[in-house]
Amino acid sequence: MSFLIQCATKFNFTLTLGGLILFFNVAEARQVSVKTYDYAVKGGETLYMDVYQSKQVSEKQPVLVFMHGGGFYAGTPKHPSNVKMGEMVAERGFTAILISYRLTRKGGSFGCDYSADGKVETFKLASEDFFDAVQFIKDNQDKLKVDFSSLYVGGSSAGAEAVLNAIYNAELLFDKDESYPKFDYSGILSLAGAILDVRFIPEDLNIPTVFFHGIDDNLVPYESAPHHLCSPDKPGYLMLDGSKTMANKLEKMNTSYSLNAYKNSGHEISGIPFDNIDEILDFFKATKSTNRRSEEHTSELQSQPIISY
Repeated sequence: MSFLIQCATKFNFTLTLGGLILFFNVAEARQVSVKTYDYAVKGGETLYMDVYQSKQVSEKQPVLVFMHGGGFYAGTPKHPSNVKMGEMVAERGFTAILISYRLTRKGGSFGCDYSADGKVETFKLASEDFFDAVQFIKDNQDKLKVDFSSLYVGGSSAGAEAVLNAIYNAELLFDKDESYPKFDYSGILSLAGAILDVRFIPEDLNIPTVFFHGIDDNLVPYESAPHHLCSPDKPGYLMLDGSKTMANKLEKMNTSYSLNAYKNSGHEISGIPFDNIDEILDFFKATKSTNRRSEEHTSELQSQPIISY
């Protein structure tokens, strides 16, 4: 039996199968719905979340909250790659929630010419938005049909830095007299992310974490190195601990993790790993229901990921 795709667009295509012409609407075929909710207004900017769910959802589902990348100056949850990820996650029995946040470096730099203190403040503001989004989800979990006891979070590049620092380094972001919410997270997905200092990861945290990172990343370090590899004489010199350093710390803490490292690859690994969605969700499910699990995979990149900014 042979088939021929006669016409294809972003939303539909015509398929000839054994002489029978079939017309498909891809969006309908996916059976995934998306709804947008506003979760905060800050500085006149409305922050929102796009919620992806199967149209057949009848009971609460585990939820994956995701923050896009873009160097804190660009990016959107509505980038085609993020939309595709939301749909794929929703098709697999999870609710995917993609959140917007304040792009405080829009029109400016986040490189070596921007101060280290400014970078830390940028992490803090994005972390505040992350906390507000999660609080909104908690307060509306019945309406959203999400199981808040199965709360997974993640991000790409800047989004990963925001999520990781909010959870692992809040003590370094917030002053002692500043309060911030604490939630029970079931897992973290980090695509080319880093934190300020692994020494400040609370020892009582036990959050299974999945890392993807290019070993030669010259923007966000794979191990421990300055952000953007800035030299010590630059205003933006800020040491960060990347995926390998965090994985080593979690190993010492007896916490589950999966480290996926790519040789001869850089920051392009911050792109959505579509080929790995199933194994990421399987890892989350396994580490929630079984004992500790740690994995390290080093490989060559087989196909160029699409940066989802």
